[in-house]
Amino acid sequence: MDDRLKKQLDFIVEIDKIKAIIRKSKLFDGSRLENDAEHSWHLAMMAILLSEYANAPIDLLKTIKMVLIHDIVEIDAGDIIVYQKDPSKTDEKEAAAANRIFGLLPDDQRSELLELWREFEEKRTPEANFAGAIDRLEPVMQNYFTDAYAWREHHITAARVLETNRGKIGAGSAKLWEYAESIINECIKKGLIG
Repeated sequence: MDDRLKKQLDFIVEIDKIKAIIRKSKLFDGSRLENDAEHSWHLAMMAILLSEYANAPIDLLKTIKMVLIHDIVEIDAGDIIVYQKDPSKTDEKEAAAANRIFGLLPDDQRSELLELWREFEEKRTPEANFAGAIDRLEPVMQNYFTDAYAWREHHITAARVLETNRGKIGAGSAKLWEYAESIINECIKKGLIG
């Protein structure tokens, strides 16, 4: 086997671990917690279906790649709920994880995926902003359909939910923020978060 193929296959084996990273939000039906692989797949589908609502034109394939790889770093860094994330600690761990995991690939693919991951993290392009918007929208919807399960479980206030999601979702899609804000407000009116 040539070296390039071996590196690609080693990477494929390594990223299988993403299936074991359990997130804080439950599936829409409330039956169990979601894993990172399911989350990434769901975001790819959301990108395909909702890209027309991006604030600016986007390269859909680039956006799909971004959402499929954005949480691979959690294989090493773990999943941290966005409301409790300490960027000073998390960013360093995630960067080291990105370098290690993407470093398994041949140089050209390592460079491409590492750049896409950084772009997602930095939110410096329309694709990254839209990817970030749907990355936040999915758990907002999960909380809506599970009576605010993760928000209640982790004692997240309504003000924190609104503050954290407004900028992240709104930066990528004003239309999707309008929807997210309406379902967050519905959770507040129901007394699920305060």
